Amino acid sequence: MEKKACRKEGEKFQELVDIVARLRKECPWDREQTSQSIKNNLIEEAYELFEAIEKNDEKAMIEELGDLILQVVFHSQIKKDEGRFDINDVIQSLINKLIRRHPHVFGGAEYEQLEGEDHLKKWETIKQKEKKRESILEGIPERMPALMRAVKVQKRMAKVGFDWENPDQVMEKVEEEIEELKQAKTKEEIKHEIGDVLIAVTNLARSYGIDPEEALHLSIDRSIRRFQYIEKKAKEKNEDIKEMDINDMEYYWQEAKSKGL
Repeated sequence: MEKKACRKEGEKFQELVDIVARLRKECPWDREQTSQSIKNNLIEEAYELFEAIEKNDEKAMIEELGDLILQVVFHSQIKKDEGRFDINDVIQSLINKLIRRHPHVFGGAEYEQLEGEDHLKKWETIKQKEKKRESILEGIPERMPALMRAVKVQKRMAKVGFDWENPDQVMEKVEEEIEELKQAKTKEEIKHEIGDVLIAVTNLARSYGIDPEEALHLSIDRSIRRFQYIEKKAKEKNEDIKEMDINDMEYYWQEAKSKGL
């Protein structure tokens, strides 16, 4: 039964590859695309999938996983048309990497079984050797969202012991950076110090085991709900929100906050 299912999956994937190849030949829009022209689509699709996962919306997950797979197949077809590589090269490279980075699974009984942090450390060691990296900080994408990138950098440094011992120490660092921000005079100095504050706050979140990206998203969601409450009150009073007094806005903001919004 399992082998039959695998054959069906392979047939479906081949059908998708064939459809994309045909689109590249017969659809004017698809034909003119390059990896550069559609690169932002990949990020958008990834975030749409992320949102579907957060909401545990399985119907949306099916759709968004499909859209993400399409990006992989489409980029691969573009490169095949250019005579560079194809989807088979992509899949084979992934297979080789998975086997190479899991010697405890594919390497036989002589390899030790690792779990948790030990497994992650071993994984990073293997990756660093593969990539011939001179620094443990190499390979972190520069275009990652800044908070995610900051966490990635801090976690890499922490793996070699460059980290705070407890949250209290990090809180002191946050306060220190805020004081430096207060002393900044020029725009460049302020920008510099704001960056340092954000790095310190990211470290603080990590020290408590909190994802700062998620914490910020939740805070943004609260801000949206509270501002929409202000908009609602403005409509109830037949008042243009653009003309609403700032003190009234603050009052309704606090009222929304007291309601748990």
